[in-house]
Amino acid sequence: MKKVLIPLPKFGFDPTEAAVPWLLFTDAGFEVSFITPDGQISQADPRMLNGTDLCVFKPILAARQDAVIACKKMMLSDSFRRPLSYQQANEADFDALLLPGGHDKGVKEYLESALLQSLVVDFFKAEKPVAAICHGVVLLARSIDPATGHSVIHRYKTTALLKSQELLGYNLTRLWLGDYYLTYPKITVEDEVTAALVDKNHFYSGPLALLRDSPKKLARGFIVKDRHYVSARWPGDTYNLTFEFIMMINSQ
Repeated sequence: MKKVLIPLPKFGFDPTEAAVPWLLFTDAGFEVSFITPDGQISQADPRMLNGTDLCVFKPILAARQDAVIACKKMMLSDSFRRPLSYQQANEADFDALLLPGGHDKGVKEYLESALLQSLVVDFFKAEKPVAAICHGVVLLARSIDPATGHSVIHRYKTTALLKSQELLGYNLTRLWLGDYYLTYPKITVEDEVTAALVDKNHFYSGPLALLRDSPKKLARGFIVKDRHYVSARWPGDTYNLTFEFIMMINSQ
């Protein structure tokens, strides 16, 4: 049985980017394990899960119903309710690593964790399958391989949350949500990820991201695959990312 590791922050993970993969991994017969900073149960971003305070933009910005259902199911699972701590996780115990995103300020401890960054380096050195979506790619950009002094994705092709997407969410809601959509107000995800690459042209924006993908409408999504690594931009690419990742894991 293939074993997939999903790290999460204590609070603020994106429900679509964690739960849809969990559901599809489970359906594929994979064993999924979660880790959190202290081994306590993680909490999804309630605004993304319930559409709280998103007003007329809820249909555009909040999680779709299929993701909400998957997240509620995931939160009742034994694996989710019994996570390990970041410190307890070892690359050798798993076949693959999935890094979801989330833009609530609570994800900072996830993105800034030296323990997770070291774990990411181990997965890349072992050339095991790694998938990242949205802010999850920031964690990769910050994971520095001591042997090279560069990010693990320095010589990889990738995508991530686009600057245009991040600023759109901010501008649509800033009058009442402030900088909620800007995890780091002074730098966007795209800017930080691009700065970690040997060539800025290795960052791919893909087609205009307006509609979310689904099992029957995969053409709406966009992913970038480079060797054992696959990346995506936002919740609307999650099904594409997960199906490709499952094939990647099964081919190992």
